[in-house]
Amino acid sequence: MAKKHFFDKPENVWRFIRGFFAVCILLIGVDIFVTIHGEFRWEESVGFYAAFGFVACVSLVLIAKYVLRPLVKRREDYYD
Repeated sequence: MAKKHFFDKPENVWRFIRGFFAVCILLIGVDIFVTIHGEFRWEESVGFYAAFGFVACVSLVLIAKYVLRPLVKRREDYYD
């Protein structure tokens, strides 16, 4: 019989997700009280680095899917 792991139970997954979002909200909340000395004005806005990281991640995934994948994709019977 296979050993049960922590993420096998749905309630543990939900606890992890809630904890993850709580930490994210906490970090953005702390960002309000921390003085940021950015090179540009928009770097000093609250949550800028969180939004920038999210947009960069989504952009990388979309570029990989719609630009790079067609360049390296082979036919299904390529190795036959």
